[in-house]
Amino acid sequence: MMPTTAFLQPFTDTITFLYTRDLASTARFYEDVLGFQLALDQGSCRIYRIGANGFVGFCERASAQDKPEGVIITFVTDEVDAWADRLKAEAVPLEKPPTLNEEYGIYHIFFRDPNGYLLEIQRFVDPAWRG
Repeated sequence: MMPTTAFLQPFTDTITFLYTRDLASTARFYEDVLGFQLALDQGSCRIYRIGANGFVGFCERASAQDKPEGVIITFVTDEVDAWADRLKAEAVPLEKPPTLNEEYGIYHIFFRDPNGYLLEIQRFVDPAWRG
């Protein structure tokens, strides 16, 4: 018999792992361009802190896709315009400039990392965010 959720402890953290063929250029991008804190270097994998309890990890694998599709990594902040300026200063092309998306109640930008993953920086304007 499976225990009910009433007896389970809540999760403490979340890590999303993605594959890369070039961990060195991925590390430079996430550390130098985005300024993410390296939480753990496991040799062939590097894990970055992106929030209080959120992490993204990259593992070097020959099987990594050339053009990953179907994944959007979204970073939430009130500073969308400041991030757009920083990315422009770092010569990172924006696929979508700061835009209000009324359908989803967000203000956001899109750009890609060196692996081709689609990244989004967004601010929720919907007051229902986080319940």
